[in-house]
Amino acid sequence: MKAIVVTDRTAGTAGMRLAERPAPDAAKLAGLEGANYGDVVVEVHASGFTGNELEWPSTWFDRLGRERTPSIPGHEVAGVVTSLSYGAAGLSVGQRVFGLTDWTRDGTLAEYVVVEARNLAPLPGDIAFTAGAGVAMAGLTAWQGLFEHGHLRTGQSVLVHGAAGAVGSVATQLARDGGAYVIGTGRAGHRRAATDFGAHEFVDLERDALEDLGGVDLVLDVFGGDIGRRSAALVRAGGTLVSVVGRPEARPAAGRVVDFVVVPDRTQLREIAQRVRDGRLRPHIGRVATLDDAVDAFNSPQRISGKTVIDVRP
Repeated sequence: MKAIVVTDRTAGTAGMRLAERPAPDAAKLAGLEGANYGDVVVEVHASGFTGNELEWPSTWFDRLGRERTPSIPGHEVAGVVTSLSYGAAGLSVGQRVFGLTDWTRDGTLAEYVVVEARNLAPLPGDIAFTAGAGVAMAGLTAWQGLFEHGHLRTGQSVLVHGAAGAVGSVATQLARDGGAYVIGTGRAGHRRAATDFGAHEFVDLERDALEDLGGVDLVLDVFGGDIGRRSAALVRAGGTLVSVVGRPEARPAAGRVVDFVVVPDRTQLREIAQRVRDGRLRPHIGRVATLDDAVDAFNSPQRISGKTVIDVRP
């Protein structure tokens, strides 16, 4: 099968290349020669890629710490199930699915991928594969940050950093749909996109002072650094600063701090898919490229707002 592979931990996306790799063995997966319990083979139709994946140790080492290059990056997938192992509950051969793969296994920038069945949810037929791949990681990250870790409730206020980005745009829509007052941030050029996604207010991080906002109940931080430190002071008593970029350097005076790594969740994926179908949630896809053009797309000098999705089977 065709796949994007990486072998050099220092090269970044410039070290990506298109190569031929062995396809998953469907017979082995089905149990004829033994397989991991609960796995499925997915024929990949669309794949997402997170920009800092190549900095993750799991891209280069397996769970036992053994080097596993050449590795295939990408952990966001939409496709069709082609084979099931024993214990792969809730899915069937031929079913459209979307979700996340295991961090320490070969990923989704390929024509086929092996995934734990529990990491996937059905993808309704009226949602495009590119939309499914584009919303899987961003949707789960936003959902878990807002509701699971941030405990956001109707009537509360939330500061969403990067409100025009892949995660921030989804968080803005979910928070607005949940009855929260949403303040988005970003560069000046992102104002219109942030308000289109539902932000009630917008803060230009290059010109406006965060400190002028007053207090908020929840901050969803996708930047860290100085932005994260300044944001901590905005959290009201009993509020929460949630970070997706590591442990914040500053704490709210009378609130909580949570940093987390997104995890697959079938129930949450179903909720996200339903909102996409209802029109309440719109994935922010900035570019769609083929697998043949993926390396160029990830190394393009042109700044793209939104998610880059690879259409593996256009």
